[in-house]
Amino acid sequence: MATIFSGMQPTGELHLGNYLGALRQWVELGRSGEHEGIYCVVDCHAFTAPYDAKTFPSRVFETALTFLAGGLADQDATVFVQSDVPEHMELAWYLSCVAPMGELGRMTQFKEKSEQHKTAVNAGLFTYPILMAADILLYKATLVPVGHDQIQHLEFARDCARHFNHRFGKEVFPEPKPHPLTLRIRGTDGNEKMSKSRGNAIGLLEPEAAIWKKLKGAFTDPERTTRDKPGRPEICNIFTMHGAVTPAEKVKQIDADCRSAAIGCGDCKKMLAESLEVELVPIRARAAELRAHPERVTTALAEGAAKCRTIAQKTMVEVKDAAGVRGSKSKP
Repeated sequence: MATIFSGMQPTGELHLGNYLGALRQWVELGRSGEHEGIYCVVDCHAFTAPYDAKTFPSRVFETALTFLAGGLADQDATVFVQSDVPEHMELAWYLSCVAPMGELGRMTQFKEKSEQHKTAVNAGLFTYPILMAADILLYKATLVPVGHDQIQHLEFARDCARHFNHRFGKEVFPEPKPHPLTLRIRGTDGNEKMSKSRGNAIGLLEPEAAIWKKLKGAFTDPERTTRDKPGRPEICNIFTMHGAVTPAEKVKQIDADCRSAAIGCGDCKKMLAESLEVELVPIRARAAELRAHPERVTTALAEGAAKCRTIAQKTMVEVKDAAGVRGSKSKP
């Protein structure tokens, strides 16, 4: 059985891009019964950028709650918080000693994040891919759901596995393969990936009225300036979301009607709002139930952490054995 590992930073409530682009696909992978899923709130990764320490615990909790409400509670999946398993940071040190500096320097995301946080560029931001590699390799994950923007980091994790295995002459780590996440939901401004920090996100748990308010003003086809002009669904973010939540036959009809100007952008948005309600009502209900019983979230996280610590400790025994690290048991 393949082991899947993936995670998200604790931004609090997730948005539609997180859900449609990743979380829902984690759930679908779990339904196959062919994978063991391990999903992590990667709180230590968040340290690379400034944040409010007072609200941070609630962000971690809300992210975990949304994981569970989004469908992972119905799967035989393990959900935990990264900082509850210190072996992540321990393995990151060992991997940092086999990771080439040149490969880190070529990381596209480091360059992009450095531009975003010019006053807070730190060593952790540079070595971020090493901790991500440790996250994956610690559980000997063989399959990693990954979007286009993370492919480079996964390849780096594969390189780390190869470098460690070669240096110490033992196959401690398998090389994880990607499970491509091809759906990319742009923000309501149409210009960027959906992101809370950019102010262009639709929250997964937002009420119907709030979602409709954002959809009404959402960017569509810039060339469709009047109702009677034919549209181009292939470049419209509203249509992309239809493809994820609207029945296939209706999507075909929307495509044809948009191209022929039988419907306008407002009509298309109204139909999307209806489809989103069908998708999101059960998630909101599960989230409300979990919020009324927060111990269910904390218990799931504690049980997940206990299971992951057992796996992680076993892996670190293998790592240290391969590297000849014996600590106080070292002998002449």
